[in-house]
Amino acid sequence: MAGKPFQRCVVIDDDPDILLAARLLLRQLFDEVLTFAAPSEALTAIAADPPDVVLLDANFERGATDGHEGFQWLTRILEVDGDAVIVLITAHSGVKLAVEAMKLGATDFVSKPWANERLLATVRTAAALRASRREAGTERRRAAAVASPSETPLLGRSPAMAHVHRLIERAAPTDANVLILGENGTGKELVAREIHRRSRRSGGVLVSVDLGAVAENLFDSELFGHVRGAFTDARSDRIGRLQAADGGTLFLDEVGNLPLHLQPKLLTALEQRCVTPVGANKPVAIDVRIVSATNLAPERLGDEASFRQDLLFRLNTVEIALPPLRERREDVPLLLDHFLGLYGRKYGKPAREMPAAVLEALVGYDWPGNVRALRHAAERAVILAEGDAFRIDDFPLPRAARPAATVAEPPPVDFNLERAEKQMITRALQKHAWNISAAAGELGLTRGSLYRRMEKHGL
Repeated sequence: MAGKPFQRCVVIDDDPDILLAARLLLRQLFDEVLTFAAPSEALTAIAADPPDVVLLDANFERGATDGHEGFQWLTRILEVDGDAVIVLITAHSGVKLAVEAMKLGATDFVSKPWANERLLATVRTAAALRASRREAGTERRRAAAVASPSETPLLGRSPAMAHVHRLIERAAPTDANVLILGENGTGKELVAREIHRRSRRSGGVLVSVDLGAVAENLFDSELFGHVRGAFTDARSDRIGRLQAADGGTLFLDEVGNLPLHLQPKLLTALEQRCVTPVGANKPVAIDVRIVSATNLAPERLGDEASFRQDLLFRLNTVEIALPPLRERREDVPLLLDHFLGLYGRKYGKPAREMPAAVLEALVGYDWPGNVRALRHAAERAVILAEGDAFRIDDFPLPRAARPAATVAEPPPVDFNLERAEKQMITRALQKHAWNISAAAGELGLTRGSLYRRMEKHGL
């Protein structure tokens, strides 16, 4: 039974001949074909293990032709399985009923007596739709998990960050595409999340894709999806990130790393607002808002040799530039307080005092990795700190960035000649594993002189 395209099909009809014919025919497509004369029994099976496709008769009562009973069971099936794909079985004169059923949520219909090829084609298409819905659900759940509220809000009260917050406040409620510029670690993803949270699409998902991490040969499949058999490893249909973000926001991180020859594909999808999965013949319409981010400098981004300008115009309807941490040092205390509290709770560590000299050194440091580096430094300090207060040594700052007052003083020199001689002889003997000749040579003494001094000091 292995190797069939789909797993389970449920057929519901009060005619045993119809059930037998359907079971024999549909075994070509499904590992298991379940047939039910009683809709209530079928409903129990569907709730326990949702199938790929449900074939549902429009009428069950003898002489009934209005489809009323079929509509009721259609609604009940969708109540227990909201993603159910239902194909209505009607008589030749039942096309009007089929149209009404599709308004209630049916996917398609077949007329009986049916043509076998017509039934197989209809059910195959319906099962593929169910597979796509399942894949979409998986992608959305994965995206929702990735896009869950961050532990770190977008913090900052400096004038530079106040400007960023004003831009977010104005742009977020619109559907305008947004391009976020900034060095690594400045918080570009946090801005994207904040834009999505404040947008009209906040009820949808925020799907993230790191274009710098997508292999070129997987670009089409990752963004646009693929159908079963499109290439060697395409064992099932898979929707791409653009389709997974339908109704929500797609965050294209590191968009500046997208190779020049792949940029036209992204541009076409954004302009036409549709995607064609690899191996498919028909495009799929999408409704997404694009938020992009890059660490490329504006002059690099504006160079046609690095980035297509028509794609840039499509992405940066609104442009938000995030300042590096060194340009908003007044935000360091606020960020530190947040991160130290966050990791203190995470690791069960007590609150510690932050001495003024230590805070001054942290504020004065340039933080090449920006907020991300400050966060890691705070986590390290929480883990390593001892006592009631943080020390500068708890933070991984270069020695040149540390305050002079915290540099350890050299140990005091013992000027007593007797004690100094004993200490020097002891260290020489330990160094040479108490080899008298080697230690004497190191000290510039004869073996006899060293023996006399060892006796003198009780060594």
